[in-house]
Amino acid sequence: MQKAIFLLVVSFLPSVAWAQLSLGFRGGMATSSYSYQATAGTRSKTVDGVIAPTFALVLEYLDSKNAGIELNVQQLTLGFAQSNDAGKVNQTEFTYLKIPLLASIFAGRSGRFQVKFGPHIGRLRAVEDLSREYSGGIPKELPTYAQAGDRPNKNMYGLTAGIGISKLFGKSTLAAEGRFAYDFTNPESQDRIFDMRSTNLEFTLAYLFRLIDRKPKSP
Repeated sequence: MQKAIFLLVVSFLPSVAWAQLSLGFRGGMATSSYSYQATAGTRSKTVDGVIAPTFALVLEYLDSKNAGIELNVQQLTLGFAQSNDAGKVNQTEFTYLKIPLLASIFAGRSGRFQVKFGPHIGRLRAVEDLSREYSGGIPKELPTYAQAGDRPNKNMYGLTAGIGISKLFGKSTLAAEGRFAYDFTNPESQDRIFDMRSTNLEFTLAYLFRLIDRKPKSP
């Protein structure tokens, strides 16, 4: 994971000589949802998700008048809270180090409207089974992931898209943004269920400080 972060940062360097480069932080709340198939022959079932804070280190540069790219190093918690007819709840949370690399298209100057999209990768840092109150459900409930013998898949990958508005104040930028991510990661690695997928929504505020001002390209 450290090597991947290094390679992504190095990829910025050829453009820094003339790009507008900003560094900052982003924080807010994220809500997630999981769907799964217990077996190959059963219909997909959606379970309730969890709401948790998220925060990220943000590196943004603008490489043309209305476009740029953004790298985030983010802590994100996903999870599910599955309940049965008796109101008993099984709840598990997964905490990831997530790295989205997003193309950014924007309109406006001091006030901007931005659209962002691109892939993300990540790595599971921690998992916790917060509640385990029932078993033997039909269809089969989601299994545990933090007990002895559990071996969750630690890799994350998927697609992220977002829209937001930002306001420039001298060398500083304040931004409000909503993001949607679809994750192809299946935490299950022991074939206890057939398939599992997640989506999440983020609502965040960001503060960026301009480190390097854009310089015109040489003719």
